[in-house]
Amino acid sequence: MSDTRTGRLIDTHCHLDVPRFDADRDAVLDRAWAVGLEGILVPAIGPDAWDALLRLPLGDRRIQVALGIHPQLLPELPEAEDGPALERLDALLERGGAVAVGECGLDGPSAAGAPMERQVRVLDAHARLARKHCLPLLVHCQRAHPVLEEWLTRTAPPEAGLVLHSYSGGPGRVAAYVSRGCHLSFAGPVSWPEARRPVEALRVTPRERLLVETDAPDQAPAPHRGGRNEPAFLVQVVEAAAAALREPVEDTGALVAENARRLFPAFRR
Repeated sequence: MSDTRTGRLIDTHCHLDVPRFDADRDAVLDRAWAVGLEGILVPAIGPDAWDALLRLPLGDRRIQVALGIHPQLLPELPEAEDGPALERLDALLERGGAVAVGECGLDGPSAAGAPMERQVRVLDAHARLARKHCLPLLVHCQRAHPVLEEWLTRTAPPEAGLVLHSYSGGPGRVAAYVSRGCHLSFAGPVSWPEARRPVEALRVTPRERLLVETDAPDQAPAPHRGGRNEPAFLVQVVEAAAAALREPVEDTGALVAENARRLFPAFRR
């Protein structure tokens, strides 16, 4: 039965293609549609996933995909392959089928295996491709916000939009990111009892720049924390966001759904 309180939701970031869903992916999707989701955006982690991801929307238009190289994968990829991989990405984006570029970005813990200079170069390339193909950019940033802020001062975001997924920068950085054209997406941590910074950041995010996601299979919201996350749990993220904003769940659900459809028109009916 659908959750009539939250409305027609879009999970703007869910790694539905990873092996943790292999055993029951169809059941996971059934549960998502049953609680009222009407769209799921699946971002790529790396080049090996691109071809398979592009087949997903052909089977179900409620599932859309993004193509990119996750910064946490870069230590596993020879640096000499960056150029060829990005050229292949350009060619796939030219063919169509992806609604965004990503997941890409900056990851502080990965800097030992992929120096930040390399991560920035790869992010630059993703941004150029997003501008070239008129697509939004999905950006990961973990423990690298000063570098990302500096990058944004000298880099024009794609006109189609830039999403800071699973935003972790705290409330003090929201205004600067918004001034550079960013949307901020919030995941399960806004529901955790001890989570103050995510809740404060969500509250100061302009309503028109607010998105929600699961980032499944990671970051499960309460009461599922500690287990595998899945797109049906987006309902709990929206409920937590509504509580943080002190708004009716119906209003918050309608807001984030409309923001997602505006940024990703493929989800419009």
